[in-house]
Amino acid sequence: MATPTRNGTAGADKGNKFANAGAAAGGFVGALGGSFVPPVNVTVNNNKGSGSRSHADSLLPSPEFTSPAQVRNYCNTLRAAAVTLSIEVAMGAEILKGVLAAVPDPQGRAFGSRVRAAKVARKMQRSADALRDAAKNAAACYSAFQQEYEEEINRVRHRARRPQQPVMNWAQQ
Repeated sequence: MATPTRNGTAGADKGNKFANAGAAAGGFVGALGGSFVPPVNVTVNNNKGSGSRSHADSLLPSPEFTSPAQVRNYCNTLRAAAVTLSIEVAMGAEILKGVLAAVPDPQGRAFGSRVRAAKVARKMQRSADALRDAAKNAAACYSAFQQEYEEEINRVRHRARRPQQPVMNWAQQ
C-alpha cells in the first residue's frame, strides 16, 4: 500500500522513487554519449600492524620530550607548520571571498553579495589569524622552556666533556 505524501495524494513507494531518480541521472549521463568521465580518487589505508598512531603522515613529530633538542624540534616544527597553514588559509579566505562575492544577492541590494561574502570569509580569516597566533605561541613556548630550565640545561652542558685538543708532541720528529 502506498503511503500518502505531503500534499495528501498517494505516492509511489520509496524504493520506486529512488529508482526513478537513478533512472533520471542515468538518462542524463547517457545523453552525454559516454564522453563524460568523472574523476575518481581511491585512497586505501592499511593500518594492520600498529595499534598506535604512526607519525609518518603527520605534520608534527611525535611528542617525546626527553631532551631539550626534542622540545626545540617539536616547537620549531609546530611553528613552521602553523605559519605555512596560516598563509594557505588566509589565501583560501580571500579566494572564498572573491568567489562568494560573484553570487548575486537575492534581495538585489547594492553590494549585498560583497557584504555576505565578507561575513563568511571573515570566519576563515579568523582561522588564519589563530594559526598565526599558534606559530607565535610555539616560538614563545621554546623561549619560555629555555628561560625556566636554564639551570638544568647549563648544568648538563658544563658537565659534558669538551673534546680534547690534539697536543703537539715535539719529541717525536
